[in-house]
Amino acid sequence: MKFFFATDVHGSEICWKKFIAAGKFYGVDTLILGGDMTGKAIIPIVAQGNNKWKVTLLEQETILEGQEEVDKMVTTIINRGYYPHVTTPDEVKEIFETPGRSDELFLQYVLKTMQRWMDYADQKLDGTGIKCYVCPGNDDIFEIDAVIESSKSVRSVEGKVVWLDDNHEMISTGWSNPTPWDTHREEDEDALLKRMEVMISQLKSVENAVFNLHAPPYGSGLDDAPELTKDMRLAYAGRSMVPVGSKAVLKVIEQYQPLLSLHGHIHEGKGIRKYRRTLCINAGSQYEQGILQGVVVDLGLKKINSYVLTTG
Repeated sequence: MKFFFATDVHGSEICWKKFIAAGKFYGVDTLILGGDMTGKAIIPIVAQGNNKWKVTLLEQETILEGQEEVDKMVTTIINRGYYPHVTTPDEVKEIFETPGRSDELFLQYVLKTMQRWMDYADQKLDGTGIKCYVCPGNDDIFEIDAVIESSKSVRSVEGKVVWLDDNHEMISTGWSNPTPWDTHREEDEDALLKRMEVMISQLKSVENAVFNLHAPPYGSGLDDAPELTKDMRLAYAGRSMVPVGSKAVLKVIEQYQPLLSLHGHIHEGKGIRKYRRTLCINAGSQYEQGILQGVVVDLGLKKINSYVLTTG
């Protein structure tokens, strides 16, 4: 069987659309999204009067003139993985002065966007026979799970064993080892190990299995991220890289030796690593540029026929 895997789209509308289109484009049976589906922040577009608005995106302030420029900026923001909010100075003041208001607004945008994504997938995948599996990652709030469950064509596979075809099973989790940001779905290594072993114990043939694990194995090179200082700034101007992956993930790969292990989480970690018979792949992420990185994999019985890392 042949599938396309991508990960860490982080709210980028264009990356989600590319992911859904990848089924037909690459001629695959199945689409798999590895984690971190939602965006990280709201970007206000604030009215200034005289048919002008002000917006700050990626530390660059821009003055927009007219509705056409506003509409273009809205598209730019959603394609970069953020949530645009056209507003007024009075509302901005009210949001900042009201406890919990910004969190409430963020939740509304996350759920609205996720519903739009599910509707888009249902429309595009209907009648194609292409399966679509997703797995919320450590950055994703739990409220999106119910929205995904409402989809006719997209299936959440968190904590589940699914059959990709008659010969290959897949286990999936978007949970990660602890991060400096105390995200929604992270836990200590012992708990993460137990979470994975519950699924592994249900496998019929681990030697033919695919492990879809958001966190890459520790020290694999697929988990190298910029070193941070104690105040969460880049150390040495971001030139120093350190391993931040999961030791629990490394343990299950070395112990059980699945056919293939798929990862994300560390956007800079795109690449491959072989542990004896197990091929590990981190598809990487460039979602802010609207670029979808991924991999097309052709699975054979007890072997990987071929794989191609993609960028598009």
